[in-house]
Amino acid sequence: MLSSRTARKLLKPPVFLICILPFFLIFTDAFELTGNLGANPIEEIQDRLGNWGLRFLLLTLMISPLRHITGQIWLILFRRMLGLFTFFYILMHFFTWLILEQSLYIPAITEDIITRPFITIGFLALLILLLLTITSTNKMQRKLQKKWHKIHRLVYSASILAVWHYWWQVKKDITEPLIYVVILSILLSYRIWMKYLRKNK
Repeated sequence: MLSSRTARKLLKPPVFLICILPFFLIFTDAFELTGNLGANPIEEIQDRLGNWGLRFLLLTLMISPLRHITGQIWLILFRRMLGLFTFFYILMHFFTWLILEQSLYIPAITEDIITRPFITIGFLALLILLLLTITSTNKMQRKLQKKWHKIHRLVYSASILAVWHYWWQVKKDITEPLIYVVILSILLSYRIWMKYLRKNK
């Protein structure tokens, strides 16, 4: 079994580089160095950032079940990193919409957030992830104590809202959002099942 100390030294740097790679490829594709962004580059950037944010969110939720199933305690070392990358990609997804699509035009931004349901729930997911990011440090965990765990259970709400946001956004082919729905359902069902087993021991 890999020790936490060894995992921190050997695995954290390459995992970090892998996590930043999608953003790097989006950047280089924008300059047509590694590819291109197609006929609608703003939409492509926004979609790719949002998709990667959702993928990292689901990967973050996978850490605890994988640790429990495999007994590999060191996996928990990557939960915070994946969570921070989740927020990074979803924040960049939001900024792309805010700056490139809406041109920082506040009346239109406010109207969209209030009147377009899929944007409303996406914005709520972003606010929850902002709270989780702010309180993710060891210092905040010590300060909040038991409240910290209650706050960070909001990640389940954020994940539901994020998948829901993506489902409503897609107009035709729902294959990919359906995959995310299935994965999220399995992850949440596993947690409910484990909670039930602990209560009935």
